[in-house]
Amino acid sequence: MILSDRDIKKSMRDGHIDVKPLLPNSIQPASVDLHLDSKFLFFKNGKHTFIDVKEPLDDLMEMVDVKKDGYIVIHPNEFILGNTLETVSVDKTIAGRLEGKSSLARLGLLVHVTGGYLDPGNSTTLTLEFHNVNNLPIKLYPGMKIAQMSFMTMSSECERGYGDKKLGSKYYGKNKPVASQIYKDFIKK
Repeated sequence: MILSDRDIKKSMRDGHIDVKPLLPNSIQPASVDLHLDSKFLFFKNGKHTFIDVKEPLDDLMEMVDVKKDGYIVIHPNEFILGNTLETVSVDKTIAGRLEGKSSLARLGLLVHVTGGYLDPGNSTTLTLEFHNVNNLPIKLYPGMKIAQMSFMTMSSECERGYGDKKLGSKYYGKNKPVASQIYKDFIKK
């Protein structure tokens, strides 16, 4: 069941959901608006001829921090990572779903490709997986509305929340875009 604005506010008061900072007018009828942070990861396309999912990708991407009044340009068919300004936290009774804003989708900007799920127990800035499917470049500005998060109640509290050491959670508690950590799935423990 997706939480309404009334239930989102109640869940925030009761400590099940936390959004920091919670900017004015961010709570919508069934979601919370999220805003764009200033850090982005761009692929350095000339450095590799392919991506090996068994290898760390840190040298494949470059961090760019946009100045306060600056912007980034996402070119046609370009893929970059960004993140939300807000840290969103949920306890083990709530899950979240990240969605793009329809106004940006109408420009051809995909805000998340597949990573739109916030696991119960997680506390993090949300990774944004931008892909420009338009034929024209698109300018984005830190601080602008970029996505929305809806929340759902779990059928019961999960046994282990995201971030539990036994789960091997890769992205818990991050506050900037992080390159894929899929190579860790291949490391024998």
